[in-house]
Amino acid sequence: MVRWLKTVLALDAIRGALGGLAGTGVGIGIAILIRVAKGMPAYDAGPVLTTGILVGVLTYLIVVGVFNHWAGWAIGRRAKEEDRVPKHGWRRYFDVDTNHKIIGVQYFVTGLTLLPFAVVLQLIGRVHMSDPNLHLISNTLYESVISDHGIVMLFMVVLPVFSGLMNYFVPLQIGARDMAFPHLNAFTFWLVPAGGLLAAFSLAAGGFDTGWTVYPPLSVTFEPPGMNLILLGVYLSGLSSILTGVNVLTTVIKMRAPGMGYYRLPIFIWSTLATAGLAFIFTQFVGMAFIMVLFERLFGLAYFNPTQGGQPLLYQYLFWFYSHPAVYIFVLIGLGMISDIIPVFVRKPLFGYKGVAIASPGIAIGGTVVFAHHMFAAGMPGWMRVPFMITTLLVAVPTGVKFFAWAATVWMGKIRLASPLLFVFSSILLFLVGGLTGIPLGIVPVDLYLHDTYWVVGHFHAMLFGGFLMPVMAAIYYWFPKVSGRMLGERLGKVQWLIMTFGTFLLVIPMLGLGIEGMRRRIAGYTYTLGFQELHIATAIGGFLVFTGIVILAYNIIASLKNGKIAGDNPWGSKTVEWQLPSPPPEHNFGDASPKLPVPDFHGAASPVPVSQGAMQ
Repeated sequence: MVRWLKTVLALDAIRGALGGLAGTGVGIGIAILIRVAKGMPAYDAGPVLTTGILVGVLTYLIVVGVFNHWAGWAIGRRAKEEDRVPKHGWRRYFDVDTNHKIIGVQYFVTGLTLLPFAVVLQLIGRVHMSDPNLHLISNTLYESVISDHGIVMLFMVVLPVFSGLMNYFVPLQIGARDMAFPHLNAFTFWLVPAGGLLAAFSLAAGGFDTGWTVYPPLSVTFEPPGMNLILLGVYLSGLSSILTGVNVLTTVIKMRAPGMGYYRLPIFIWSTLATAGLAFIFTQFVGMAFIMVLFERLFGLAYFNPTQGGQPLLYQYLFWFYSHPAVYIFVLIGLGMISDIIPVFVRKPLFGYKGVAIASPGIAIGGTVVFAHHMFAAGMPGWMRVPFMITTLLVAVPTGVKFFAWAATVWMGKIRLASPLLFVFSSILLFLVGGLTGIPLGIVPVDLYLHDTYWVVGHFHAMLFGGFLMPVMAAIYYWFPKVSGRMLGERLGKVQWLIMTFGTFLLVIPMLGLGIEGMRRRIAGYTYTLGFQELHIATAIGGFLVFTGIVILAYNIIASLKNGKIAGDNPWGSKTVEWQLPSPPPEHNFGDASPKLPVPDFHGAASPVPVSQGAMQ
C-alpha cells in the first residue's frame, strides 16, 4: 500500500493537482487578508475565489513541471537531452512528456473523459424537458446544466480531441520526428485539465444561466461565482488552442520530409492547416470578450453597460467574430478524416484531390466573413444584413466540393463496409442535414423567424454530430490499431454505429420540428397544449441512444486493449505514411537514419516520391 501510494504521489498530475489545491487555498487567504487590510468585507465570493483560482492554476502549472525546461534555460542550466531513455507504462501518460504521441493520447483521452460528462448534462436537460411539470430539476438549474453542456462539449471535448489527433498524426503523416516545439506542446496540454475542471465545477459554484454564448448583461449581473469559473476555464482552453495552432502551423510548414510537397499531403493535414490557422488568428477574440466580461464583473469596468457608455453589441461582435470561424475549427478536421478514410475502404484514389485540398482553406477563409448572420435579429444596421447573407450562402460552395468528391470517390468503388466507413457514411448524412438546415438561417427573413428556436439547436447538433462525433468515431476505429497495435471489435463497432446513427437522427430531427413549431431555445418549460412534449421525449430517447453508443465504445476499447486481435502494421491496406511504420510507432517515429519511405500513388499522382526524415533532426 505504501509503495502504491508513493507511485501515485510521484505522478506529475497528482502532484500538480495537490499543488493547485494548496495554491488555491493560499490565494483565497491572500485575497481575504488584502480585503481586511483595506477595510473591506473579508469575503466576497467573486474576487476572492477568482484570486484563489488564478493562484491555484499558476501553482499547479509550476508544480506539474511544465516550466522546468524554460526556467533552466533562463538561468543558464544545460537542458536535458531530448533523446533520453523514455519512461514506459501507464505512468508516462500522467507525467509531463514532450513526445508528440504521448501528448496526443493525453489530449484525446482527456477529451473523451469529459465527453460522457457533457452528454449526461444534455440527458438531464432532455429528461427535464420531456415533462417540465415533474420538476426533476429547477428551472435555474436546467439553464445552468444546458449552458455547461455547451461550454464543456465545445471547449473541453471537441478542442482537446482534435488537438490530440493533430498532435499524434501530423508528425507521422509528414515524416517528422516530433512537433516543432515539444516543450510548448507539453505546456499547452496541461492547460486543458485545469480548464476542464473549472468548467465542470462551475455547477457546484452556482452555475451560470447565460447559455454557452455568455451574453452580457446577464453574464455580468449573474451573481454566483460559477460564472467566473467558466470564464477562466474557457480562457485556459483558448490559450491552449492558440499555442497549439502555432505549433501545428510551424510543424507542417517547416518540417515536412523532403519530397513531401503540399499536394502530396493527406487531406487531414490540409484540414489541420486550416484549423490551426483559424485557431491562431481568431481565438484571442473570444478570450478578449470573456476577459472583458470578467473584468466588468470584478472591477466594474463598463465595456458592455450602456448606462455608463458601454456597448452591449460589442460583446456579440467579438464573440461571433471568433465563434463562427470556430464552427469550422470544430468540423474541418472531421471533414479531413472523412476524405482520407473513404479512399482506403473503397480502394480508389480520392476524386478531385486538389479541389478537396483547396476547399479546406477555402471554407476557413469564407467562414471568417459570415459571422454577422448570428446577429440578424440583434439590432445590427440593416445595410449589413445583405452582404453577410450573401457570404453565408457562398461558403457552402467549397463544402459542396467535398461532398461531390466523396460521392465520386465512392461511385463504382470496391466498398468494404468496415466500422470506420460506416461511421463516415453517417457523418456525411448528418453533416448534409446540418448544412441544408443552415441555409435558411443565412436568409434574413427566414432567420428572423427561426432565430433562437430549436431549429438552431437541431442545426448545430447535426453539424457537430456530422463534423465531430461521427468522424471521431470513425477515426478511433481506423487509427486505434496504429496507436495500440490491436484491433477494436468489429461486431461491437457495427452495433455501436447502428445505435448512435439512429440516436443522433432521433435527437436532431425532432429539434428541427420543434423549431418550426416555434419552440424557443434555453426555455425551461412549455405549455402542453402546444404539442411539444412528444418531440421532446423523442430527443431524450435519441440522447440516451447516443450515450449507449459511447458506453459500447468504452467497453470495446478496454476489452481490445486487453485481448484484442493483433493488428499488424497496416491492417487496412492504407497508403499514407503513418501506416508504413510499425504499430504502435517507435519512440522517434522514423528515427535518425532518415529511412526512405515511399509515398504511393494514393491521390492519383504519377509516380511515388522518396520521403526521408523531416527537418527536425
